[in-house]
Amino acid sequence: MEITLPREIPIFPLHTVLFPGGVLPLKVFEQRYIEMTKACLRHNSPFGVCLIREGREVGAPALPQTVGCAATIAHWDMPQLGVFHLLARGRGRFRIVETAVAANGLITAAVDALPEEVPAAADPGCRKVLEVAIEQAGASNFPLPLNLDDAAWVAYRLAEILPIDALKRQALLEMHDAGERSRVLHDLLTRNGLIV
Repeated sequence: MEITLPREIPIFPLHTVLFPGGVLPLKVFEQRYIEMTKACLRHNSPFGVCLIREGREVGAPALPQTVGCAATIAHWDMPQLGVFHLLARGRGRFRIVETAVAANGLITAAVDALPEEVPAAADPGCRKVLEVAIEQAGASNFPLPLNLDDAAWVAYRLAEILPIDALKRQALLEMHDAGERSRVLHDLLTRNGLIV
């Protein structure tokens, strides 16, 4: 899931958290993000998705959280002039070192890639809950390939589908240890009666 990140990437602040391995459909219509999309497609380069700390998705540049997820464009379409429909795929996590705002309002950031997590076995309870969710929703609704043995993959997918607020998702993204992330999710699922 990790990719080699350039030192500087454009940032797309959103009211959502993207996790490594996840997919994110985006409708791009603001000029700054249309230009960003064209550049990413031209150079096959990533952009960063960060949860908004202050501000809005549209209009004046928002203040992003300092930890985000690099994204690459897996698929794109332009159903009408001036509107891109993108399917972005989450890659590695990064930390923003410093930001700059261009004249068009596009934020760029100097970033440090965060290390990829050491593979670990998935928590059995978390895995079982995710297996049931995949069975009910259909595997096509989850990013492929399914990797139910990997603690990080299972935790990221649970964090995407559970009804938790964006700041809790952000906290899960920022954790450096798949085991810790799994424990937090296991406790949450236990409190809600999904693991007994």
